[in-house]
Amino acid sequence: MSIEDVIEECKLFYFAGSETTSSLLHWTTVMLSIHQDWKTRAREEILQFFGKNEPTVNGLNRLKIVNMILYEVLRLYTPIPMIARSSIKKVKVGNLTLLVGVHVLLLIGLLHYDQTIWGEDVNEFKPKRFSDGISKATKAQFSFIPFSSDPRICIVQHLAMIEVKMALAMILQKFSFELSPSYLHAPF
Repeated sequence: MSIEDVIEECKLFYFAGSETTSSLLHWTTVMLSIHQDWKTRAREEILQFFGKNEPTVNGLNRLKIVNMILYEVLRLYTPIPMIARSSIKKVKVGNLTLLVGVHVLLLIGLLHYDQTIWGEDVNEFKPKRFSDGISKATKAQFSFIPFSSDPRICIVQHLAMIEVKMALAMILQKFSFELSPSYLHAPF
């Protein structure tokens, strides 16, 4: 890999990371504005851990309610709408046989809105579905992939989550926010 390639990869990490974290923070503040009860619970948890002090990484990793909220926002408003891949060998998937070079698109929204996995309330903001972690929420199925999946999982997903938790914690410590009365929720 040339130095130019490394520089381009670094730019990609920076810009892709900025876009996804800003999207997650945007939708989180929108959802918390709509669901004031969850905003109150998140604020109480943050104040319980940090008071008015600056949040710490160790503390951020222990925020259960904030994590539940962020996972639910990632499920509903995934920053990466699809994953594109090409088959490198002939492979059978169910009844289909994919030949070498076939392009495959995995629409993440289809997984994140699948009623057989998430239940009848799939379209509702319900952070509680993540109260026992991702594995329980998905019934141990491969169905929650806001950061893609191995071997191509986003290598900075943990940094992105810490950034969003830090920003959200600082916002909830110091500010109150609500939606404009003229806001019309139409995310798609």
